[in-house]
Amino acid sequence: MYQNINEQFASTARQFADTAAQVNRLALAGAEKAFGLQLSTLEQNTNAAFAFWGELAEVRDFDGLKAVWPKGVQTARESLERSVSAGQEVFGQAVATNEAIAQIAKGQVEAAQAKAEEAVQTATKAATGKGRK
Repeated sequence: MYQNINEQFASTARQFADTAAQVNRLALAGAEKAFGLQLSTLEQNTNAAFAFWGELAEVRDFDGLKAVWPKGVQTARESLERSVSAGQEVFGQAVATNEAIAQIAKGQVEAAQAKAEEAVQTATKAATGKGRK
């Protein structure tokens, strides 16, 4: 009897560990993608800003400043658009990762429910069989 309980406990613990590892892999992959995307966006924005500052450093008069000013506004707008787009992609990735984790949890709950129903049916059959004898 104790061996049966120990086997069930070991099986359940093994299943829990496998599921936890799978969830951790998904979460880590999602975080890695989000970090990579944000780092790439930061790099692009930094390069654009330094390119603009380089042009701005070469300006020597007010007319040159008037000529460079629209480029600065354009650079700021593009950087903001890249940042918002990256934020939306990161959010979408987080939603997708959470959905995948939820599917894993749903599968685990359904498997536990099926196992419990099977145990109830087995116990019912056993009780019914003993009652008839």
